[in-house]
Amino acid sequence: MSTKINCQDGKLLRSCGTQSLKRARPYGSEVLPKGIVSRTSNFEMRPLFGSPKKRKNGKESRSLFAVAAGIKQKQNVNQMIEKFLSADFVIALFHYDGVVDEWKDLEWHDRAIHFSAMNQTKWWFAKRFLHPDVVDEYDYIFLWDEDLGVENFNPRRYINIVKEEGLEISQPALDPAKSEVHHQITARGRRSKVHRRIYKSGRGNKCDGNSTAPPCG
Repeated sequence: MSTKINCQDGKLLRSCGTQSLKRARPYGSEVLPKGIVSRTSNFEMRPLFGSPKKRKNGKESRSLFAVAAGIKQKQNVNQMIEKFLSADFVIALFHYDGVVDEWKDLEWHDRAIHFSAMNQTKWWFAKRFLHPDVVDEYDYIFLWDEDLGVENFNPRRYINIVKEEGLEISQPALDPAKSEVHHQITARGRRSKVHRRIYKSGRGNKCDGNSTAPPCG
């Protein structure tokens, strides 16, 4: 049933009668044209003028690499980023020491997104800048520490394994002979491509096939 509205009070827009009516808005607060407002966004940079440059594959990147980085780990972080750029990742750096300018000599500097805040952790940055509305468009998000070695790491190969195994949350395993292992679950296994738990009895801790909590799984 439609409701008749008095059009003389000046408080309603559009014609009266059976049409849907909206209350008048202050001048300048009209609804933005369709296509300007989007539910999600991403870190893909746009030029100030003209159209965005097309990527070689013609598509926007579907993966994001973010790392909390200090200038003391510049060389190692550079190796990381070069690896991930070669796999067509978007790069975000969280500068926890406030040093940004000293990264400008690196070839990829202007292609990365830089965030800076003194003495903050990677999770502090992630909670504030990796908002769901921003990262929703990415298929894969890597949030790494700055001191991981990448000599034998291949981002594309890793993603292929993630797809094959149906993993939603994962991390590269550490080689105990080359890395300091704080949690046994993170140590590399030799018998399979992936592992989800470990089997090891310790002080008061017994790991078995039903274990789901650290340090077992």
